[in-house]
Amino acid sequence: MIKESTNIFGIRAIIEAIESGSTMNKVYLQKGLRGDLFYQLDKLIKEKKIATSMVPVEKLDRLSKNNNHQGAVAQISPIEFYDLETLIETTLESNKIPLFLLLDQLSDVRNFGAIIRTAECTGVNGIIIQKSGSAPVNAETIKTSAGAAFKIPICKVDHIKDALFLLQASEIKTVAATEKTEDSVFDIDFNQPMAIVMGSEHRGVNPSILKMVDYKAKLPLLGEIESLNVSVACGAFLYETVRQRTL
Repeated sequence: MIKESTNIFGIRAIIEAIESGSTMNKVYLQKGLRGDLFYQLDKLIKEKKIATSMVPVEKLDRLSKNNNHQGAVAQISPIEFYDLETLIETTLESNKIPLFLLLDQLSDVRNFGAIIRTAECTGVNGIIIQKSGSAPVNAETIKTSAGAAFKIPICKVDHIKDALFLLQASEIKTVAATEKTEDSVFDIDFNQPMAIVMGSEHRGVNPSILKMVDYKAKLPLLGEIESLNVSVACGAFLYETVRQRTL
């Protein structure tokens, strides 16, 4: 059974949930909300870098099923996230060639779920997402992943750059999937510790990230359409990795 994302409502209840360590997908706040308790919540949200949206009261009414939400509704994630530094250490100690996947602000939950499923099937050691601007892990994500979201470690970081620094410091090479290169995915040596960076559906990998990675690679496109769906492209990169590592 898929565990649905839990909605909690009421400013004080959300404050207590955050302080207790609950993992939040997102906090919805009523536009124009004021008051001491709201400012306390707002400060806590900023300290923990929790994704937020300012919304009209009608949306909060729907999310809380017209209960007394006090202008705030939060969605608690159905999974627990892993600490990236610890995950890297345990992966390096496993004597297997590490393979990580970074998603640079991927926003569509179905693409996210499909990528999680493929990543689990191809032996990815962990998926890394950014705390803000990324698709949430919710019931739809888990359903699309066919439950793989419960089987593969997922890490949240303040910024993808933070993860890149940590991976590269651990001698894990990084490659970004991008059309802004002449190098093919088939020219990259994946038979080494590697982290693959996939970009968002509309703008691809952020230019600042492209400057940081060790390699850039693209998939050959033989038709008239200029790009692939990100989950399909991700699958191609991952299975090229599998092909090279199982030869």
